Amino acid sequence: MNRNNVRSAALFIATSLDGFIARPDGDISFLDSMAVPGEDYGYQQFIDSVDTVVVGRNTWEKVQSMGISMPYPGKQVYVVTQTLTNIPEGAQIWRGNPVKLIQNLKLKPGAKIYVDGGAQVIKSLLIGHQIDEITLSVVPVMLGEGIRLFAENLHQQNLKLQSAKSFKTGLVQSHYRLDNLS
Repeated sequence: MNRNNVRSAALFIATSLDGFIARPDGDISFLDSMAVPGEDYGYQQFIDSVDTVVVGRNTWEKVQSMGISMPYPGKQVYVVTQTLTNIPEGAQIWRGNPVKLIQNLKLKPGAKIYVDGGAQVIKSLLIGHQIDEITLSVVPVMLGEGIRLFAENLHQQNLKLQSAKSFKTGLVQSHYRLDNLS
């Protein structure tokens, strides 16, 4: 819980140096170059701090295609979709506006809410001022094209740097707070 006793919604995401979270076809293999045995770039500590995950359909289907049927064990999972009708037990479909979902979740007791993509869900939540913190890992590769993390038409939002760290792989990770809670 944060200073206002309202749950926070957080991104923990990686992007290429030129701002893409995936190639145009959704391929994220560029992240493989960062794989180092024993190094998770803080993901486990982060995931231990959340009890709820909100994920868009494209991201959900990408994870499913990797053979991971339930990627967030022990977490309450909401898949934002207008088209999916069947998902594994333990996850729920949310057909409404993701802003409304996050607003509702923030009013319930619990730990941090993890927004695990995709780009459209993130865009709507940023426009709706529902993202409270961002942990952004920048991978030292330029893709040239693909799915942008931060879509066009976002309005200015000021962030406060909480921490920054570089890794031997060249990955740079920054943690920011957005002041959305008033």
